[in-house]
Amino acid sequence: MGINLQQAQAVVHAAHQKALDMGVKMNIAVVDAGANLTAFIRMDDAWLGSLDISIKKAKTARFFDMPTGVIGSLSQPGGSLYNIEHSNGGLITFPGGIPIKDESGTIIGAIGVSGSTVEDDHAVAEAGVQAVQG
Repeated sequence: MGINLQQAQAVVHAAHQKALDMGVKMNIAVVDAGANLTAFIRMDDAWLGSLDISIKKAKTARFFDMPTGVIGSLSQPGGSLYNIEHSNGGLITFPGGIPIKDESGTIIGAIGVSGSTVEDDHAVAEAGVQAVQG
């Protein structure tokens, strides 16, 4: 079963709180197991260009069931996934997207975060994941 609305909202809330604690303005997206947008927030004054990036990070993480930063390392010139970012209507292959698993380890969705450095994006996404995975 995919992530439900209550879980998706908990993920967004935890990620939002982490962004507030870090003093960064983020776009935070959660998709379900089918990569459908389930929850989203854009913090006040977060970059408009990061809205689409956050959603694509979440979808990318779910499409391939791995963090977007891992996909990025595999998609460098000479890598096994070189140019993959041009598939599926455009993927994002840098950190900030992470699959979300249930207590049994089944992937139920993914989070995507964008609005700061990729290190900050990943930290905020990780905080969101922890809301469900504990």
